[in-house]
Amino acid sequence: MRRRVLALSTAVAVVAGGAAVLTALPASAAAGCRVAYAVSSSWPGGFGANVTITNLGDPLSSWTLVWSYANGQTITQSWNAAVSQSGSTVTARNAGYNGAISTNGTVSFGFNGSASSTNSVPTAFTLNGTACTGATTTNPPATPTTPPPAGGNGVPSDAAWVDSGQWASWTNNGYTLYNNIWGGGAGSQTIWARSGTNFGVVANHPRTSGVKSYLNTGKTLNRTLSSLSSVTSSFNVSVPADGDYATTYDIWADNHAYEVMIWTNQHGAVGPIAEQYDANGAVPNVRNLSVGGHTWNVYRGSNGANAVFSFIRTNTNSGTIDLLAIMNWLRTNNWWGNVTVGELQFGFEITGTAGQSNFTTNSFSLNYS
Repeated sequence: MRRRVLALSTAVAVVAGGAAVLTALPASAAAGCRVAYAVSSSWPGGFGANVTITNLGDPLSSWTLVWSYANGQTITQSWNAAVSQSGSTVTARNAGYNGAISTNGTVSFGFNGSASSTNSVPTAFTLNGTACTGATTTNPPATPTTPPPAGGNGVPSDAAWVDSGQWASWTNNGYTLYNNIWGGGAGSQTIWARSGTNFGVVANHPRTSGVKSYLNTGKTLNRTLSSLSSVTSSFNVSVPADGDYATTYDIWADNHAYEVMIWTNQHGAVGPIAEQYDANGAVPNVRNLSVGGHTWNVYRGSNGANAVFSFIRTNTNSGTIDLLAIMNWLRTNNWWGNVTVGELQFGFEITGTAGQSNFTTNSFSLNYS
């Protein structure tokens, strides 16, 4: 849903920097922005709001805006951004089509929320991890995060790559690994890899609401569904006995308009996005569907920025899946059309851990033609 943008009445200056980026910034990189937040409409128990970011610094390729509410407000729906909430903290990330902001460029998004009689406007924001200062600044080159050494803190001694950075990535043999600590209130997380298909993570995240990270490997296909004759994948993982997490594929299509999550196991306080919920949680749209070599409960919903289709089966730590059969089922049943399949990822979506925990992909393969 999109609401008409009204005049923005409250402006807050924010600085956008490279603190969340692992690769060092060029010397004297300029950073700065303004954020305008306005309540555009109100009704008993709810409100609509619009946010506009103006980038005053060097061009940005992606953005994450964070703020906190003081009166218990809760986001219920959003557009032009992926908005999540953990307690009072709200995190808004660019959609697939509006991540780039040129110098002096702007980007806007909106949302609906619930609120009591008091609905005060947030007064502090951070953009890409840097707090508001109200002016354009210059930043020295960022200092890369120093990861624990191989052979320590649960990291295998023969790891070829180890990194604790929030957005750390590594490409090996056609696969790209991504640490991807994207959620608010996250703890520590170190990714390690022997290869693009044998990797793991040592994580210690608080068991609070909201996804903290999605450690994954994968490939980018950029192929229309009808042009694919085969997409298959095999996996073998080891996961902790306790915690709140899912082992899942994440398939993106049509420039992030669609997201397909294929859960092979789950534990603790996690669940899919759905159109309906009852006392037991999410209600599946389709039960006991046999497709792709497995039996699933299937859910459809939206996170406010894109449609989400979730396939969830009885827990297993290994198997082979015909991913093309699942994607073709979505097309046959008119959940999507002849989409362009973009990124296809596999890994661990972690909401919380029972102390320091190890997640390992012992082996993985993704083949398509």
